[in-house]
Amino acid sequence: MVWLRRCVHYLFIVVVAVNSTLLLINAGDYIFYTDWAWTSFVIFNLSQSTMLAVGAIYYLTFTGVPGTATYYATIATIYTWVAKYAWIALGYPYDFVIVPVWIPSAMLLDLVYWATRKNKHSAILIGGVLIGLTMPLFNMVNLLLVQDPLAQAFKYPRPTLPPYLTPIEPQVGKFYNSPVALGAGIGAVISVPLAALGVKLTTWTYRWMAA
Repeated sequence: MVWLRRCVHYLFIVVVAVNSTLLLINAGDYIFYTDWAWTSFVIFNLSQSTMLAVGAIYYLTFTGVPGTATYYATIATIYTWVAKYAWIALGYPYDFVIVPVWIPSAMLLDLVYWATRKNKHSAILIGGVLIGLTMPLFNMVNLLLVQDPLAQAFKYPRPTLPPYLTPIEPQVGKFYNSPVALGAGIGAVISVPLAALGVKLTTWTYRWMAA
């Protein structure tokens, strides 16, 4: 049954990486469309932090070895880079598909799991909060890597949308005016139950393989 467990591992990573890339297509346009910047960056980080919380803690608790969450994030990053160039070959501009910065947040999850001596509850609570808090911070790096975003914005203009789909930007000076702060706050809350789901998936997988 060892080969079956390994197949489940790699299949899960591939599925998460592919789905993350599809989410990036939809949420990664915050770089170009300034009127969508606030909304898209928050959605981008929420989608990625939740997927990392589920996948990384599932892989970590499945193996029980601190460090496998970082390994998972590294493999998913590689797969997503491959998928990014596949989308580029289909005609998307280079900077349109953004690869999330998963690895540092996954390293924090590994550190929590190791420091608490493989305590699953601590990994869920502390690790989930850290993933949600740090993903928006690390993903700001993506903004620094884009070359001449204004030229790209004029080259690939935003499609015309009906008024009811146009997001309402928050008032200046409010706490929620910061997409990083809002993304970190919401991400810290929803990443915890998603991390618990990842641990539950480990239990279900073991039961299925033992049957």
